[in-house]
Amino acid sequence: MSSSVYNRLQQLGIELPPVAIPAGAYVPFVCTGSLVFLSGHIAKRDGKVWVGQLGRDMDTVTAQQAARSVAIDLLGTLHAAVGDLNRVRRIVKVMSLVNSTADFTEHHLVTNGCSNLLGEVFGERGAHARSAFGVAQIPMGACVEIELIAEVSPT
Repeated sequence: MSSSVYNRLQQLGIELPPVAIPAGAYVPFVCTGSLVFLSGHIAKRDGKVWVGQLGRDMDTVTAQQAARSVAIDLLGTLHAAVGDLNRVRRIVKVMSLVNSTADFTEHHLVTNGCSNLLGEVFGERGAHARSAFGVAQIPMGACVEIELIAEVSPT
């Protein structure tokens, strides 16, 4: 990559947030071998839970913005886990949970908010396998929760 991941983040106007304190009995990430597993991160806006349910009181475009905000939080946690985002060889997998009504069918489009940002930041290394599910509720009423698996190079 001709410029570092951090240069790309700066070009996008993104400042990485600190790791959020877990809201339950879990850790924000686990490193094993060359893989880093990030726990699910919920959407936040202005430091507060981004509440909403797709198909009821939130549209797809707004939820894509929420998924993008989750991606930024995930990048902050990934940075804390590995120390240098330039060590990321590949974003391996993204799993997205979308708080939605039973008849909402655009979960994949919501999740593009996260996937597209990962591609902007990492280029080809950001292309990943993915699952997107609709669920009846997410903790604290959040509209989106996303977890991530990355492969990193040794230090």
